[in-house]
Amino acid sequence: MTTTSAAHYVVDGSNIATEGRSRPSLEQLQEAVTTFMADHPEAMITVVVDATFGHRIDASERPEFDEGVANNELVAPPAGAIGRGDAFVLTIADRAGASVLSNDSFQEFHGDYEWLFDEGRLVGGKPVPHVGWVFIERTPVRGPVSRKATKKSTTPATSSRRTASKQASEPMPIPKNPPPGTTTRKASGSKNASSTGEVRKAGEPVNDLIPFLEFVESSPVGARVAGVVNRYSSHGAYVAVGDVSVYVPLRSMADPPPKSARAHVKIGENVDVTIVGFVAERRSVDGAFVGGITKATTPAEKPSEQPVPARSKRAVAKASTTGTSKTAVKKSAKKVAAKKTPAKKKSAKKVAAKKAAVKTAVAKTRAEKAAPKKSVACAKKATAKNAAPKKAATKKTAATKVATSSRSRKADKG
Repeated sequence: MTTTSAAHYVVDGSNIATEGRSRPSLEQLQEAVTTFMADHPEAMITVVVDATFGHRIDASERPEFDEGVANNELVAPPAGAIGRGDAFVLTIADRAGASVLSNDSFQEFHGDYEWLFDEGRLVGGKPVPHVGWVFIERTPVRGPVSRKATKKSTTPATSSRRTASKQASEPMPIPKNPPPGTTTRKASGSKNASSTGEVRKAGEPVNDLIPFLEFVESSPVGARVAGVVNRYSSHGAYVAVGDVSVYVPLRSMADPPPKSARAHVKIGENVDVTIVGFVAERRSVDGAFVGGITKATTPAEKPSEQPVPARSKRAVAKASTTGTSKTAVKKSAKKVAAKKTPAKKKSAKKVAAKKAAVKTAVAKTRAEKAAPKKSVACAKKATAKNAAPKKAATKKTAATKVATSSRSRKADKG
């Protein structure tokens, strides 16, 4: 698109967040603003949403919306403002001499703000499938409402009080077609992020449970850690510290805050971050660049490789839903360890009993093998004892026979 000389843009946030959708999406608005900031790195951006925006977005996005309003990253008109916030957007742009990013033609205000038809004062944008957001200068569309508003502005005013048209107070139109899908390219070196602001789905925690709990334990508030810038958001940047993402908003980058994170840090840059807080419900970590950017002298810290303490299923489940503190996880780990200790002792006794049984069996086997040898020796001794009397009796009988035969011979001679 043709780049204008305007250094200030007012974003009609409600219009951009509802482009191609039936309900506004804060995530879609952030993606559009991030892309627009990349195309206009030197421009000042003011995002304006109507007073009902926070009630119409998904409930999971409301905490982030409230945080953005509190940090002046999103501006909402006072309650009861006429024209669904359109008048507020055009009033800001008129006073600042800024251009407007919106797909609305503001027909009911053509009589009051003729500069809308000047070249470069109105920019539109749409998400293109497989490409992302594309922005282009446009001219407001004229119609019956525009002609009526223009005619009314040329007639003498009968009252100092200005009222909006009936169409301006009607509900936002509902599109008939679903929003086109968009894709983002993953930045090299990042695990689940991209340089165009890819984030987890709305409502999901920022970090995984176990890495978050380990990080809270090892890096309390005030700790200084080294990390790598891995993606931008519409009002800050995310720094990867091991497996944990630390969010650094623009107001915490420098004093005064930079216009955009892209102008202050680069993707893949090593930085030192001071931890300033945690949000247990979203498992998010907030950080700050104190005193500006300080180059890290060492690579980004890796998460501890020590084994994670054993946790009961009940403790892990509770932590995943309510953001259990590290103290509760430690207590559950100690309980699990205490339950496991008696089991180990019992198993040791069983092993000792088995060893004793094996030794007894071996001794018995050896005794049984030695028993036959002893029996044979006893049998030989018994045989020898029995044989001795028999030999003596045989010798006696032989002597008797000799004596008898000699007597018989003497008798025959006589």
